Amino acid sequence: MHVALYARVSTTRQAENDLSIPDQLRQMKDWCRANACIPSLEYIEPGASATDDKRPVFQRMIADGLQKPPAFSAIIIHSFSRFFRDGIEFGLYERKLAKNGVKVISITQPTGDDAGGEMMRRIINLFDEHQSRENSKHTHRAMCENVRQGYYSGSRAPFGFKSVSTDVSGSRGRKKKRLEIESAEAMIVRMIYDLYLYGYQGRMLGIKEIVKHLTQRGHTMRGNPWSIQKMHKILSSRVYVGEHYFNVRCSKTGEKRPQEDWVLYQSDPIVSPEQFAKVAELLEARSPQKTPPRLVSSPNLLTGLLKCACGHRMTAVTGKSGRYHYYKCANRQSKGNHACESRNLSMDALDALIVEQFANVICQPERLNQLISELRKRTKNSRVAEQEKINEISRQLKRTEQAQRNIITGIENGMPVDETLRNRMQELKGTREALLIEQAGVRRSHAVPVERILPSDIAAFSKAIRAKLQDKAFAKRYLHTLVDEIVVSGDTATMKGSYAVLAQVISEKKKGTSEEVPSSMFAWRARSDSNARPLGS
Repeated sequence: MHVALYARVSTTRQAENDLSIPDQLRQMKDWCRANACIPSLEYIEPGASATDDKRPVFQRMIADGLQKPPAFSAIIIHSFSRFFRDGIEFGLYERKLAKNGVKVISITQPTGDDAGGEMMRRIINLFDEHQSRENSKHTHRAMCENVRQGYYSGSRAPFGFKSVSTDVSGSRGRKKKRLEIESAEAMIVRMIYDLYLYGYQGRMLGIKEIVKHLTQRGHTMRGNPWSIQKMHKILSSRVYVGEHYFNVRCSKTGEKRPQEDWVLYQSDPIVSPEQFAKVAELLEARSPQKTPPRLVSSPNLLTGLLKCACGHRMTAVTGKSGRYHYYKCANRQSKGNHACESRNLSMDALDALIVEQFANVICQPERLNQLISELRKRTKNSRVAEQEKINEISRQLKRTEQAQRNIITGIENGMPVDETLRNRMQELKGTREALLIEQAGVRRSHAVPVERILPSDIAAFSKAIRAKLQDKAFAKRYLHTLVDEIVVSGDTATMKGSYAVLAQVISEKKKGTSEEVPSSMFAWRARSDSNARPLGS
């Protein structure tokens, strides 16, 4: 009788490190010799659970057994749990095969072909299914407790991290693991955050452009090309501030568990919480659902800047067949007047009011001097820490460049260039570029020459900008550069902007380049140092 042999283990780790599959095959071949069977086909399934039928090798075997005529007369397995750990599914597949003349035979759990043998197989299947569920429950509980004790339970470390064995032994003598930062990958992560926040060579980059930027420079994600989805995950995942959550979803159904069931593992962060928060805010602001692309090209002066006190944006609407133009709360516009108590605001009146107050309050020399003085204080307080970081990056840069020089010297002296060496050279190249970008990001806070901005520079800027704000195109460009948002609440509009952006614009004016808004200006949209001022009714 020609038979097929089916061997399976549950995980790829078992397949790589265990002797189970070779032992299953040896015992099944011995059984075949003793029972005058010829093993014509072997189906080996490394790393697949028997709780369902989502197993490619298993499905191929079933297809071969159901063809006319079947490719074999019986499927030989070590035990019924190798075939299925679900009693109902086992019965369904066994009946399908039996109708086509194919038996399922266990060499360690022999049963007859009569009704008593069928009942025994059902009982064995029920015990296998129960044991599988109990093992899963205890394994899940042990993994959660492992995380609570400060050890990592994940299968593969996220990009930017590596799992490192500790001296503490866990189950089966395996060493427990913790996460550490993988320096080369972490440099790429920091580069991604820096590019998203500050752009490259004066040009802002979105997620798609960052993917292109990294691909053109040979940076990969562990040997695989970058994608928009991978990039978005890195920019939005809290693992990069050191927060790794386990037990978030059910592995069987994929459903999200209640947040109180989540288990937190903390590692060293790759990016600061402040940097992560800025990226999260920028991701939300750039989201097509939050800010449609039409807002960027809208001819309306305040489109994209105005927000209602209820938290929603204000959108442009018309009345009387287009004769009148208003700003209206988007929530009230979409859901009805009951959704928000704000009223429609005349577009012409509000535009004129904002421009007037911006020119006569914010851009007055006295107010500008106050803002620049505050920026000087902040810059002075942060300079020591930033200089320490610059020094550390410089030391890492020197070590990286020395490693590159050592490889070049070795190649010149006859060292063979193999795949490992090429990968190392590429890794050092990526590390150096990431360090340079990180260094530029830290130095950017020193780039605004705030100490060299004189009262006369502020006065000249104030005079020039107030004279040109009557030009609507100019006013829109400067408002969208200097102002983060304008929140309207009742009869008050509060304008929020950035000290650093203002200082940069004044510096550009000092150099005689303020007729147009500089293209790199959006790199200075630091929302954490906003200046809020009521503009009046």
